[in-house]
Amino acid sequence: MKKVIVHPERCVGCMQCMAACAAAHSRSKSVHGAVLEFPIPKPRIHVGSGIYGEGFPNRCRHCDPAPCMLACLPGAIYRDDSMETVLIDPFRCINCASCAMACPFGVIRYHEDRAAPPGKCIAVKCDNCLERQLQGLIPACAEVCKSGALRFEEPAADLKDKTDEIARRISLGAVEGDFAHAPALALLNAFKRAQREVNERRP
Repeated sequence: MKKVIVHPERCVGCMQCMAACAAAHSRSKSVHGAVLEFPIPKPRIHVGSGIYGEGFPNRCRHCDPAPCMLACLPGAIYRDDSMETVLIDPFRCINCASCAMACPFGVIRYHEDRAAPPGKCIAVKCDNCLERQLQGLIPACAEVCKSGALRFEEPAADLKDKTDEIARRISLGAVEGDFAHAPALALLNAFKRAQREVNERRP
């Protein structure tokens, strides 16, 4: 089954995914209409910033087993096995924040939402744009991402692409400069550079 795969090394921090996500979960389904709604729709994907200012699109991984679901005392969080998606029942959520404390990725937020009773603050997270998928559309964040940081694809195909990409780069040569551009090695080299800078500053 296709999923939204995150390629953080391609993120340019434009936050288009956040705007598209908020609009997709609005009544009007448009950015312009969404800003006039109440409660104002909010994104379920969050772009963070790394130590070098690089963007990182952070979204729910729909874990299996899901720590948030195990921590939810009223049973408001459940899994739709047919779509491999962890969902929240807004009518059963009691806003206790147990799920947020259990989530290792920090993707659950609390606010009013159009799916909840008026005035009720609930836990809100990515729902894999199930409404859009049932209409034959792909998740809004992946549709709007032009850099390829968010792609809607089969996980197995994505892993093969990553293996092929690293194999191509490594076959170019066996020096650090060639390896530095492979996604996983680029992160490792960035970490090593940061460590060196910290060590150089020590007296």
